[in-house]
Amino acid sequence: MMSEFDPDRVATSRERAILIGVDRPNTKFTIDSSLSELARLAHTAGADVVATITQRMHTPNPATFIGSGKAMQVSEMAASLDADMIIFDDELTPSQQSNLEKLMGEDVKVIDRTALILDIFALHAKSREGRLQVALAQSEYLYPRLRGMWAHLASNRMGGGVGSRFGEGESQLEVDRRMVRKKITSIRKELADLKSIRALQRGSRKRSGVYKIALAGYTNAGKSSLLNRICDADVYSDDLLFATLDSTTRAFKLADGRRATLTDTVGFIQKLPTTLVEAFRSTLDEITVSDLILHVVDASSKDFETQIDAVHEVFSQIHADVIPTIFVFNKIDLLDENTLHGLRRRYSSAQFVSSKTGDGVEDLIARISVAASSADALMRVTIPFSKGELVSLAHNRCYIAEEDFSEAGTIMTLRVPVDLVARFAEYEA
Repeated sequence: MMSEFDPDRVATSRERAILIGVDRPNTKFTIDSSLSELARLAHTAGADVVATITQRMHTPNPATFIGSGKAMQVSEMAASLDADMIIFDDELTPSQQSNLEKLMGEDVKVIDRTALILDIFALHAKSREGRLQVALAQSEYLYPRLRGMWAHLASNRMGGGVGSRFGEGESQLEVDRRMVRKKITSIRKELADLKSIRALQRGSRKRSGVYKIALAGYTNAGKSSLLNRICDADVYSDDLLFATLDSTTRAFKLADGRRATLTDTVGFIQKLPTTLVEAFRSTLDEITVSDLILHVVDASSKDFETQIDAVHEVFSQIHADVIPTIFVFNKIDLLDENTLHGLRRRYSSAQFVSSKTGDGVEDLIARISVAASSADALMRVTIPFSKGELVSLAHNRCYIAEEDFSEAGTIMTLRVPVDLVARFAEYEA
C-alpha cells in the first residue's frame, strides 16, 4: 500500500524522505498512527515525506526487514522521487541496515525510528546534561553498528542533515570499538557526577518542605506551555515533537499560599527506545521523586488513549506508577462542546485545561492544593518560647492556619508534613 505526496509541493531546501512501515497483527499501535507520528518526527528533524509504504507481514524479513521484492520497489521509488533517505518505522538490525544501504545505493541514506529520534534529541538538547545523555544513547546505539553504519554516517556524502547529528564533535571517519567503549565510560562517569549534583538539589528542595510536582506525558501534549501558564514563566515551547528535552523547575504558590515547585520533563513517545529511557534516567528521576505527577494529555489528539498507554508503560519502567497522579487534559480550546462533555463524563476525576487560554488552570491549582494538604497532618500545638527553632521550622515547612500567643508559648494550628509530625507531637494540645 502506498500514498504519495506531490513532489512539486516539497521544499527543495529540505531533505526528502520515504517512510516504511510493517503492519503486523496484534500490535499495540496501529500502523496508521505509528507512521503518522513518524512523519511528524521526520518533519521535526528537517525532512519532508514524499511517500509512505507499508507491507503486511507477521515477522520482519531478517535480511531486509521488508520483503526483498518490496525493498527493490522502494529503491526504484527513491530514484523516481529523488528521495534523500528511507526511514523505517522500527529499529533495524546492523545487517538489515547494511543490506538495505547496498540495495538503495550511495545517494540514499537508510535510518530507522531510533536513529531519527536520537537525531532530534541531538538537535534539541541544550544543557550539558542533556547533551551528555543524548551522546550516551547515540554511542550505545552506534556501538554494534560500527562496521557499517558509523562509516556511513561519517562519510562525506551524508552532507549533514537528518540522521547525521551523531557523535557531536567527532571528526574521525574510522572509530573502533575500543574508542567508543572509552567514550561511553567517560560519559557515564560525567553523568554520574551530574546526577549527584541533581540529588543534592532535590535533597535541598525536600528539606525546604516545598511540595514537588512533576509534569509528565506524551511529547507535544503542552507540558511546557502549562508550566508557563501556572508559574508565569517563559520556558521555551513549540508545536514540535521533543521541542524541549532538559528538565526545568519553576516555583509557584498553591491556593493556600504554600510553596510548590513544578518540573517539566522530557516527553514520551510510541516505541520509545530503551536506550533513551536508560540514558535519561537522571532526568526521569525528577518524576520518581515527586510528591505528585500531573499526567498531561493532549485532549485534541485522536490517539490520546494510545498515548496514555505509552506514558504508563514508561511510568512502569521507572517505577513511577505508585506516585499519586492527576490526569490533566490540555488543549480543550481545540474541542467542540460535545467532545469535551464526553471526555468529562468518561474521565470524571481528571482536570480539563487550556494552557493557551488559561481555562481550567485555577481549578487545577486548587486540586493540587487539596492533594498537597491531604498528605499533611492537621495539628494544634503550643510551642514553648524556649523552642523558638520549632516556630521557625513551622514557618518554613508547614502551612500555618492560625497563630496566637499565650503565657505557655506560641499556639499554632498547622498542616504538618508527615516527616515532621514527630517533631511537633509532644507539644500537641
